[in-house]
Amino acid sequence: MTRESPRPSRADVPRYLPIAEHGLIGDMRTAALTGTNGTIDWYCCARFDAPSVFAGILDADRGGAFELAPDVPARTKQFYFPDTNILITRFFADHGVGEIQDFMPILDDSREADRHRLIRRVLCVRGALPFSARVAPRFDYGRQTHTVSVRNGHTVFASPDLCLSLSASVPVETDGPDARSSFTLKEGEAAVFMLDRICDGVEPRGCTPLEAEEMFGATVRYWRRWLSRSRYRGRWRETVHRSALTLKLLTYAPTGAIVAAPTTSLPEQIGGERNWDYRYVWVRDAAFCIYALLRLGFTDEAKAFVGFLSGIIRAGCGSGPGTGAESGSEGPLQIMYGIDGRSELPEEELPLLEGHLGSSPVRIGNNAVTQLQLDIYGALIDSLYLYDKWGEPLSSDDWDTVGALVDWVCEHWDQPDEGIWETRGKAQRFLYSQLMCWVAIERAIRIARHRGLPADMLRWIRVRDAIYRRIMERGWSTERRAFIQHEGDDVLDAAVLTMPLTKFISPTDPKWLATLDALGEDLVSDSLVYRYDPRRSPDGLRGEEGTFSICSFWYVEALCRAGRVDEARLAFEKMLTYGNHLGLFAEEIGRTGEQIGNFPQAFTHLALISAAFNLDRALG
Repeated sequence: MTRESPRPSRADVPRYLPIAEHGLIGDMRTAALTGTNGTIDWYCCARFDAPSVFAGILDADRGGAFELAPDVPARTKQFYFPDTNILITRFFADHGVGEIQDFMPILDDSREADRHRLIRRVLCVRGALPFSARVAPRFDYGRQTHTVSVRNGHTVFASPDLCLSLSASVPVETDGPDARSSFTLKEGEAAVFMLDRICDGVEPRGCTPLEAEEMFGATVRYWRRWLSRSRYRGRWRETVHRSALTLKLLTYAPTGAIVAAPTTSLPEQIGGERNWDYRYVWVRDAAFCIYALLRLGFTDEAKAFVGFLSGIIRAGCGSGPGTGAESGSEGPLQIMYGIDGRSELPEEELPLLEGHLGSSPVRIGNNAVTQLQLDIYGALIDSLYLYDKWGEPLSSDDWDTVGALVDWVCEHWDQPDEGIWETRGKAQRFLYSQLMCWVAIERAIRIARHRGLPADMLRWIRVRDAIYRRIMERGWSTERRAFIQHEGDDVLDAAVLTMPLTKFISPTDPKWLATLDALGEDLVSDSLVYRYDPRRSPDGLRGEEGTFSICSFWYVEALCRAGRVDEARLAFEKMLTYGNHLGLFAEEIGRTGEQIGNFPQAFTHLALISAAFNLDRALG
């Protein structure tokens, strides 16, 4: 898939590209966004949640960027080198055609991997083109100053906490805190820029065009070898594989964690305050991650992620069975963790940065980490159930901690919480939270029965059935003829679309079919699904929001399971048209079809894979 857009003269360049006008590259430790104009305007070194080096997407003037493009007006197209995460941006001008190949090599040597090389190959493929480059790092979200020096022919940017080296095969000059280069390439000629981290006592290293070509070939082989393990052979294969490649890019290789998104504070409403840091691991994503990875055949990634989850479970529950109950009503687990498993994620606002298109505040860290969200226990135990079923049997230690979690859920399932949408308003008894508590207990019962493992089975069954009856009695609105968001009101919520997906209710149950119709009338617009109506269900934040892409894919799957396969297929095909030119999705879709929110989002791509898999199976 390609994207073509005219490249205006420098004087007419808008300060911000739309969020969707970007592609993602990375090395499974960190990532960068490259715009269709050739500019890298988001990059954190040396890990996803590290302070930014380039954050022009959040402040065009103070955020920093790596600009690289022809010095003449040109049309642009952007695509991925087939079956890889190497991004190609092509420029079509009156007197020539050129391209930039952006990638980060995947290296087994840990010392080399720590350099986090970012390589930009510039080629002229037809005619001749003049190019210019400007490398303008702004360390620590623009809060740290830096020096610029030339060392052995390399440009070195040094801040108090990070030192980067720029090597190039064309002349580079320093310009205050920046570096610039102007050069012309003729047909068949190439230039290389490489930005990498250097540590104390380590001299900068260059990168010749030949070395860059060799690393390009090695990176192509890595991604194609990885993708060849996919077992998916159904419809929309290219789309599903692009989602899989994106999920792999969002994986933090040292721990196996998968970040929700590689960005922070991309707005859910342009000019609004719904701007959050998603560079962490949400426990809620666990079941979707494990399901998608195992369905596609990526067992190593599923195993690594389960290993990460097991570590945080043991840390939250203690070392022995029964210790989870000691955590009290706040819960033994957090809703999210750092990519290294850390629990402290203090939220901070950055007034120095204006935010994307003036959408402030820009935030780092996430205070939602302290919220009680009961649904995470169902997501977590469901993921372990899936792994036990399709991957490897759970260890005895893992089963002990699962038992502790289920015992805690049995004690606390009926208390109010902030729910799946992390509202910053009043806690409620959300149906989705109770549903996932039911899932937690029901999946644990399945594991125990299948494996013959010890469990307080009578208690677990009694509480599971009590949750079921509570949802059916208090979660059903006879007036709305639908399952509702929370007790004491009749507001609809797209999260209930997961009721048949989790096997809580038959997808053809009359109550569920009535709910599906009600959701279609109230929350669905041209296949796009709003998660709820914030005017009827205040969430403690100002402003409106777009439709939630994960809910749109849940809707497809719910239609499919209800036997409305033709409707499901049309909704799915429509939904794909809202992806960007590379097949990437942000968290939300705005009123005019624009991508909004952090980008790209793992949760959305996980739901896409699940919807495609089940729809393809239904179509036969």
